[in-house]
Amino acid sequence: MSVTYVDMEHWARSEHFRHYLDAVNCRYGMTDTLDITEFLPALKAKGGKFYPAVIYLLARCVNARAEFRMSLDEQGRLFYYDRLDPSYTIFHQDTETFSCLWTGYTDCFADFQQSYLEDVKNFGGCHAMVAKPAGQTFDISCLPWRSFSEFHLDLPDARRFLLPIFTIGRYFERDGRTLLPLSVQVHHAVCDGFHLCRLFDDCQQLIDQFSSWL
Repeated sequence: MSVTYVDMEHWARSEHFRHYLDAVNCRYGMTDTLDITEFLPALKAKGGKFYPAVIYLLARCVNARAEFRMSLDEQGRLFYYDRLDPSYTIFHQDTETFSCLWTGYTDCFADFQQSYLEDVKNFGGCHAMVAKPAGQTFDISCLPWRSFSEFHLDLPDARRFLLPIFTIGRYFERDGRTLLPLSVQVHHAVCDGFHLCRLFDDCQQLIDQFSSWL
């Protein structure tokens, strides 16, 4: 998987990056809802599965914006991955634990869903915390048991971890609409409020345009 290094001398965010990485190290999160009212029945009508569909749309939005693919190498140099694959959690009813799997991202949802199903079949029975040998990924977790209006991660040792972390809640009905809670944790060094709000907009737009990719 290839990477591109950031030209810090000419990057417009260089001052902001150094401030929020070194002077005032800051991660933050935002929770909002995505409207899936029309999307959900269309997905079911086509035989699609909800969890891989949400994983796909998050991966597609992450891969569309470099600020959500940034990291530091061993020398502290900033770069972004040209592509990231989604890592997601699978729950085990018998032990009440979870495992992390990942599926290679592709723009075609049908292909991605098929790969997801194969990964779950091949690795879903493994109860190790990391059930599939690690790739280059970003993290998604799911809490299908509850909806939420806020979700917080305490990450005291993640001062130089720049990738986003997504948490999906249980979708619910309100005022005739079906809403999906989504929480996103990011690092302020590479992602301001503008970028995070745009990510939510990107996700909603992709959901609204489901007929072009389902």
